[in-house]
Amino acid sequence: MTKNKKIIAGIIVVLIIIVSFSGGGEDPIKVNAIKPEMRTVEKTVSNTRAGTIDACRRAKMSPAMGGQIASLTVKEGDMVKKDQVLLELWNKETKARVVAAERGAEQVCILSDKANRDANRITELFTKGLASEESKETAVSNAQSSVASCNAAKAQIDVTKASLERTMLIAPFDGIIAEIEGELGEYVTPSPVGVATKPTVDLIDNTCIYIKAPIDEIDAPEVISGLKARITMDAFGQEEFPSTVTRVAPYVLDLEKQARTVEIEAVFDNPQNFLLPGYSADITIIIDTVEDALSVPTQAVIRDEFVYLINEDNTLVKQNIEVGLSNWQYSEVLSGITIDDRIVLSIDRKGVEGGVKVIVEEEIEEVQTFGPRDVS
Repeated sequence: MTKNKKIIAGIIVVLIIIVSFSGGGEDPIKVNAIKPEMRTVEKTVSNTRAGTIDACRRAKMSPAMGGQIASLTVKEGDMVKKDQVLLELWNKETKARVVAAERGAEQVCILSDKANRDANRITELFTKGLASEESKETAVSNAQSSVASCNAAKAQIDVTKASLERTMLIAPFDGIIAEIEGELGEYVTPSPVGVATKPTVDLIDNTCIYIKAPIDEIDAPEVISGLKARITMDAFGQEEFPSTVTRVAPYVLDLEKQARTVEIEAVFDNPQNFLLPGYSADITIIIDTVEDALSVPTQAVIRDEFVYLINEDNTLVKQNIEVGLSNWQYSEVLSGITIDDRIVLSIDRKGVEGGVKVIVEEEIEEVQTFGPRDVS
């Protein structure tokens, strides 16, 4: 063997020794593992930003004229009926005009009835030749004029009653009083043109509550009216409320430089009388569902293509899979793994890749759930 060949052989031996010692000196990576499960998997779409609970009907009312609050028959939280008087301004003068108009109309209409009876009597006498045609025409004209006067007097009653209603707030529908701005004896004024002021009474129809929320423009084509959904609210923890999509906006909102969203609306399947508009809420819309599907946590799937299996000697194996329905929590696996396999859940650990040795730090029974906004 020549001198050069001996040198090269020595270098190779040294490199082999270095590689052997360096490989053997690496500690196994600690990972969390989980087994696939048979479960129902849904394909879902969630809102990109917090949605808002609102009422189908809401009336923020103020009197049509200024005045002093003379009667306030309701308080916040009261249930009211349609046409119920909620508030009255001082209106004794207007009420007196209504009474005067009613009495004046009563007098005019009594005279009208007498004129009609006189016209009928003279007309009958005329047919018998006992009255002149002129007297008959005069009586008929007086009767017609008195009827017109009676109708005009009744119309004046309606005018004064309309003026009286301008001093009242009347419930336009059944609902709950959400807020009252004003106290008995205080003076209220209507909002000037172009200047927004707080309404005197805020009335909400709490029999129809819905959520409006933005979803990403990419997800919008799959969302249609009639799809089932689930609503969650921060105020009620993890409690879910079944709902149904009722509207998908036919336009895209450009609220931020890079964000394009479509607004959707959904109503609660079971009306919730204890809910008031203003709650922040999230919605999960169910696009499709498959039952008894082999599934793994979505966080364990890398680019919808593969997972890392843990074989018997605790070595990681990169395993390609075929993914079916998927959501932010679970993904359906059509092929590539079995229910007896163990897969790596903590794929974000440094050094996780095919061929490395691992130590299973924890066997996860079930994935911790988070809301849609928590994983964004």
